[in-house]
Amino acid sequence: MKRILITGGAGFIGSHLCERLLHEGHDIICLDNYYTGSKQNIEHLIGHPYFELVRHDVTQPFFAEVDEIYNLACPASPIHYQHNPIKTIKTSVMGAINMLGLAKRVNAKILQASTSEVYGTALRVPIDEEHPLQAQSPYSASKISADMLGNSYHCAFGLPVTIVRPFNTFGPRQSLRAVIPTIIAQALQSRCVKLGDTRPVRDFNFVTDTAAGFLAAARHAPGRAEVYNLATGSARTIGETADLIADLVGSRIEIVHDASRDRPADSEVMRLLGNAEKARRDLGWQPAVDFRTGLQKTVEWVRENLQTYADAASFKS
Repeated sequence: MKRILITGGAGFIGSHLCERLLHEGHDIICLDNYYTGSKQNIEHLIGHPYFELVRHDVTQPFFAEVDEIYNLACPASPIHYQHNPIKTIKTSVMGAINMLGLAKRVNAKILQASTSEVYGTALRVPIDEEHPLQAQSPYSASKISADMLGNSYHCAFGLPVTIVRPFNTFGPRQSLRAVIPTIIAQALQSRCVKLGDTRPVRDFNFVTDTAAGFLAAARHAPGRAEVYNLATGSARTIGETADLIADLVGSRIEIVHDASRDRPADSEVMRLLGNAEKARRDLGWQPAVDFRTGLQKTVEWVRENLQTYADAASFKS
């Protein structure tokens, strides 16, 4: 048994990671301030003898004797910066500084959750870990900064740091800040689906595969600083994704362009298609859930929890 700290543990990916690590028999400290995470995501874990929920903002120092740290705390959407850019930057950068400092103090391994958004609109595809980093938003700039801080702590202090860049993750418990639950919830309630630009191309990972990739990366090469993409190597446009969801829901839908949902033109990342060969080679990781199956699981979950998505048509991520 290890004692493991997960920041952003009440978030979408974090809650799935908490579940998986508890199932393996580890002692979990879940750190979250509920800014974008939700207690509902982990309420089924509360009361577990090896699960401790701590309400805390990662921009403030925190101490606990732990063996591993998974730093997932960040704004839940790449366009969250439009509402509060300072909060976005502080969470990513100060959160990384505080968690790296804690890892150094207690001699813990740390996994820094990054994002495929750091690559910006692809200059070449599929995108490998050597692709240039392009800050097309304060969100991506803040994640690039956190990545560089992680590398600097490894170089300066020998801290075992791993950086993981998942491509777009989806699945049960994801909020309306993400496009797939937004499409599903609207399609289940109306034939009219309001979306922003449907041309961007995305490489979608099912959430259990992303969580498995985090675990595999954290357990590999404890003395090295490495960066790993988690991607399927297959991509489709938002419009194509909406068509597939309509097929799974069993409804004919009309996509209506809502300009208020568009990202600024220079900030929109038009093409993300990942190369995860390094993760396959070094970690033995590869996606286990195909896109259609993952979508079907997500449709079923949203259908069963539709009251959570009552404002899907009016919600702006």
